[in-house]
Amino acid sequence: MKNVCVIGGGASGLMAAYAAAKNGNNVILFEKNEKLGKKIYITGKGRCNLTNDVPPEEFLENVVRGGKFLKGAIYSFSPEAAKEFFIAHGTALKTERGNRVFPVSDHASDVTRALERACRETGVRIHLSETVEKLQIQSALSDIGIMCDRIKGVKTDRGEYLCDEAIVCTGGLSYPTTGSTGDGYRFAVEAGHELVEPKPSLCGLNLKGNFFENLQGLTLRNISLTAKRGKKTVYEGFGELLFTHFGISGPLVLSLSAMINRLPAEEIRLTLDLKPALDQETLDRRLLRDFEKYKNRMLCNALDDLLPQKMIGAVLEASGTDGRKNVNSLTKEERRALLWALKEFPMQPKSLRGFSEAVVTSGGVALSGVDPKTMESKKVHGLRFCGETLDVDAFTGGFNLQIAFSTGYAAGNSIK
Repeated sequence: MKNVCVIGGGASGLMAAYAAAKNGNNVILFEKNEKLGKKIYITGKGRCNLTNDVPPEEFLENVVRGGKFLKGAIYSFSPEAAKEFFIAHGTALKTERGNRVFPVSDHASDVTRALERACRETGVRIHLSETVEKLQIQSALSDIGIMCDRIKGVKTDRGEYLCDEAIVCTGGLSYPTTGSTGDGYRFAVEAGHELVEPKPSLCGLNLKGNFFENLQGLTLRNISLTAKRGKKTVYEGFGELLFTHFGISGPLVLSLSAMINRLPAEEIRLTLDLKPALDQETLDRRLLRDFEKYKNRMLCNALDDLLPQKMIGAVLEASGTDGRKNVNSLTKEERRALLWALKEFPMQPKSLRGFSEAVVTSGGVALSGVDPKTMESKKVHGLRFCGETLDVDAFTGGFNLQIAFSTGYAAGNSIK
């Protein structure tokens, strides 16, 4: 039996504690909040999209960074295994659009309760409202007679605990009010690990200009969003976008943020195709039909069949066309400019929204210093990292929570 200290009572920490305890180890879980799974409670708007019901190979296609590192963990504890775990521990599940898995109850608290139940059934001792302040590391002889650093224990705001293994599951920096304040990053750096600079991911974008102020609350569906850096396309997606007081958000933008959060915002150019189902020739014919229908109207009053009312002014402004012009007096060049604005409506990002709004953190403990099979540090024997503490992240849809479960399970299950 080994003494194991798990730091953090979120998704990865609870799974790691359970996995280590079921192997017969003596496990203590430290959570600095007054309750477990505080971030789980707000995921999926309180419903908790806990995984995505796809095979491992398809799952890995939705991992933005760290896919190769995660391969073993995702295959060992797959979305199917996660579903079986929660069902076995009393949580009925349902699968919705996009293979997203939720509790039948639509209550995120059921997910936390299942994890807590599994931990208590396997003998995990849970210490709430206790903050780990420092890892205790010492140099010792390895099994082959070489001096190396190994974990000795942890120091909390209540005392010191000796341990053979410590698993850091403190999350990233997103939603800091839930306790994700970067403690694990500090532990990792103090242990000699490199850190990839944390960035907000799955968040909205601040835009330059002010055109979006008149579009607040407008949702565009079935549109295409493209991001380019120079001539290179760094993101292209189809779906839904929301205009806000700061710029843009919505499903397309969350995915976009994951792809560009490590790039200079000033080098990114965004374009919206407002009519992706129509090529330019077809759209031109559609415009001509509408103009014939509304030939005695001003241009600003002749696009209602094509665009939401709020969007008309922004498109006209982008095209440089005077909306007060009568439709039947438009030149071919003006119509061409209008077509361009409909197919390549331009936007310029200014910055990402902050960690307080980001669903996850991109960045963290560099993967080169961690064993992908066991999540063990290559620098300190007995020290492990999992979940959002690591430099791994994925798109929305339950993928990030599954990463937490899979890496947590790998870390705990490898302690025999």
